[in-house]
Amino acid sequence: MGIEEDIKSTNFEDNYHKTVINISYTYGWLNNAMRSEFERYNLTQQQFNILRILRGQYPKPATINLLKERMIDKMSDASRIVERLVQKGLVSRCTNNRDRRAVDIRISEQGLQTLAKMDEELKVKDLFKNNITEEEAAQLSDLLDKMRG
Repeated sequence: MGIEEDIKSTNFEDNYHKTVINISYTYGWLNNAMRSEFERYNLTQQQFNILRILRGQYPKPATINLLKERMIDKMSDASRIVERLVQKGLVSRCTNNRDRRAVDIRISEQGLQTLAKMDEELKVKDLFKNNITEEEAAQLSDLLDKMRG
């Protein structure tokens, strides 16, 4: 199905406008598809993103600034998200030994186990494999990179 059918409109200024609408619509579609998977683990997309960043850093700690820098959603409040993850036992927080003003954040064993389980059960390619090939996915990714310049 095309974007015209999905949103019941053909009123686009040009193909650039149509592309912006299509990307925005697809973002919502993807969020909805992923939300139910995250809810099974009592996580939000932003919490999942932070856990993945911390797993990539493991065993080294991360700071709030590093998390903000690397997060997909730059408007997220990383401090608040980390606090929720601490409450869930998925990350730990402690004062940095070299800089008392900085806080070190590490993924916990429970956080690592949660991500490992999600890796087994959640295959992102399952969302796309019936509609686009792996080569088309690479091309789409390259085009999105090019669009952002």
